[in-house]
Amino acid sequence: MTKIRSHAPGEYYHIYNRAAHKLALFRDKNDWKRFIFSILYYQSPHGITHVTRAIQPDSLVNGFSLPLQEQELIVQNRFVELVAFCVMSNHFHLLVRETHEGGISRYMQRVSLSYTKYFDTKYEASGHVFQGTYKSVLVKDDKQLMHLSAYIHRNPRELREWKNKEESYPYSSLQDYVDKNRWGALLATDIIAGRFDATPKSNYADFVRTSPAKLLEEEFGERNT
Repeated sequence: MTKIRSHAPGEYYHIYNRAAHKLALFRDKNDWKRFIFSILYYQSPHGITHVTRAIQPDSLVNGFSLPLQEQELIVQNRFVELVAFCVMSNHFHLLVRETHEGGISRYMQRVSLSYTKYFDTKYEASGHVFQGTYKSVLVKDDKQLMHLSAYIHRNPRELREWKNKEESYPYSSLQDYVDKNRWGALLATDIIAGRFDATPKSNYADFVRTSPAKLLEEEFGERNT
């Protein structure tokens, strides 16, 4: 895959970035929830009010507390489609499809500015939270799309406490593929899961476990960062 700065509607991209100055992006559970809220609910230009009220203690289990109408408005007007994600302590990975021209740029601007403002206010910080501009890599074909999803979902196995337990990692979309989708239409699981016959949940779990995704790291843009 090639790193790019422009995007085309209908294409899929690996979007990722790291924390600036090696800081911890997420220092407590509310930080993780806030960022995951952002990547889910900022897929459209629709403004969200009462964000703090929407984030509850059980949000990573039962979803965020917003009316269904809010979700429907986002889905109807979104400029990107979120397919998969994994959020680690100092970096994140997203698999997205651009649905409207300029969508990814607008989406990442909303996500980055929102979390930076939240982080700086909460921790009385200033300056950049993320390491410059996000990285964007075009997915060239279906094979890369599938293995990229596995690569993203396997990230937690780099952590000793989550090795071989990636399906339970709460800050990834893997459990939304192999169990209940916590986020409904805000996470487009059918794009990947729909490629598996009969029992897509168990078949996808097996695919993630056996995928040579780590060996394809360079294709996903990771070795050059």
